[in-house]
Amino acid sequence: MTKKNGYSLRCNLSFGDIYIQILAWMGVIFVSLAAGLGLMGSSRPVFALVGVGLILVLSLPFLLFAFVTTLINNIELESLEEVNPS
Repeated sequence: MTKKNGYSLRCNLSFGDIYIQILAWMGVIFVSLAAGLGLMGSSRPVFALVGVGLILVLSLPFLLFAFVTTLINNIELESLEEVNPS
């Protein structure tokens, strides 16, 4: 009779898998800061701070969704070798 030993959880995520996502997030940060600095010279600098905060808060869920889905796509569940008790 053979007996299964269990399962092995493996993650093969590498830095190259999330590198583009990190660069895109940095691009969003730099664009929002540039827009904030551009609006800072206007007559209402509060709009600059609200705009930067709004861009960062609204883009954060998309970034987290991208990271989590990339991580889940790189997790493998493998059954371990069957063991023959002799």
